[in-house]
Amino acid sequence: MRVPETATDDHAERMSDRNDRSLAEIRAQISSEVVRLQVEYYGRGPTRARTYIVEDVVVVVLEETFTRAEKTLIDRGEREPVQQIRRRFQQHMRDGFASVVEQATGRRVRAFLSDTDIEQDVSVETFLLSDARTDMTDFEETP
Repeated sequence: MRVPETATDDHAERMSDRNDRSLAEIRAQISSEVVRLQVEYYGRGPTRARTYIVEDVVVVVLEETFTRAEKTLIDRGEREPVQQIRRRFQQHMRDGFASVVEQATGRRVRAFLSDTDIEQDVSVETFLLSDARTDMTDFEETP
């Protein structure tokens, strides 16, 4: 489904108003911060991360995310335990991921969904944004 350009442009304009940042800068910030969190909590990050923003949806696609231990388990047929641990861990990291998106977009995250395709070693983090703006005063740098 193709989103009409005007809807995407209006949304992008609202989101980038905050510091006159472009949509590309917002996407880059989200990608780099999600990778940083992955490195911090998993010990390594994905080799590729890309963020897509369309209207009220932010999707972060992460490739080659598995640790050496996870790869070993997968190679030995232990896919389901790896999948379960990943899902549980992502839910525990919800607040950290949501915070990254909220800071970058200036909007609250209403819902977070996460899943991993074991065969392709691809993870997808999906955020549904609310209309409410995030109070960014705590994140503003003071002169």
